[in-house]
Amino acid sequence: MSNIFEVLGSKNKLKRFKENETFENVIQPSRNEVLEGFAMAGSWSKFFQNDNPIVLELGCGKGEYSVALGKENPDKNFIGIDIKGARFWRGAKTALESGLKNVAFLRTQIELIDHCFAENEISEIWITFPDPQIKYKRTKHRMVTRRFLEMYEHILNRQGLMHLKTDSEFLHGYLLGVLHEGSHEVLYAHHDIYNSSSPPLEATSIQTFYESQYLEKGKPITYIRFRTNYGSKP
Repeated sequence: MSNIFEVLGSKNKLKRFKENETFENVIQPSRNEVLEGFAMAGSWSKFFQNDNPIVLELGCGKGEYSVALGKENPDKNFIGIDIKGARFWRGAKTALESGLKNVAFLRTQIELIDHCFAENEISEIWITFPDPQIKYKRTKHRMVTRRFLEMYEHILNRQGLMHLKTDSEFLHGYLLGVLHEGSHEVLYAHHDIYNSSSPPLEATSIQTFYESQYLEKGKPITYIRFRTNYGSKP
C-alpha cells in the first residue's frame, strides 16, 4: 500500500513541476544561472512593473504567508523562496487564481540568495517556521547564523527589517544570542506572541495551516523583529 502512495506522490510532484513551468509568477533558474550572473538581480522592479518595496519569505513552503501578506499589502511586492517547487506550487496557483500581481515565487537555495538580488534591493525579509537544525553538526544550516544574516544584510536596504517567526524556542533563543553578540537592533522579541499583552499585528494576523495546529496543541509561537548591523552599509 505504501508503494501506491509513493507512486501517486511522485506523479503529483511531476505534475506540479510541469504546471510551475507555465506559471508567470514562478521563476526557476538553474544553479549555474544564479552563480554566473542572474539577470533578474537588480531588476525585480521591472518584473513587478512597479517600484514598490520588495519583501522576501525565505523557506516559504506552501507559500501561505507570501500570499496572505500580498493580499494584506497591495502596495508591496512579495517573493516566496524555496528549493521545493512542488510545495510552493499551491501558493503560486492561489496567487494567480486570486489575481495577485504582487506575489511571485523563486525556486532556489537560500544560500544563493545574495546572487539573486542586488545590494539594497530588498526592504524586508520574513523567515517563517524554518527547520531549527537543533543538532550541533547542523549549526551551519540554521537560517539565522551570522553567515546567513550577513547575506541578508547585503541585499536589504539601509532600513531593512527582518522577522523570525517560529515554534522553536531553541531557534528563538539562538537568534537572540547571535544578535546580542553585536550591535544589532532588536525591535521586538517575545517567546509566546499569542499570549503577549501587546501582540504584534504583523506576526499574528496571518496563521499558516501548521501554525494553527501548533496553537491547538498549546505550543507557543515565538517572534523576533530586528535589524542587523555588521557594518556592510555605507
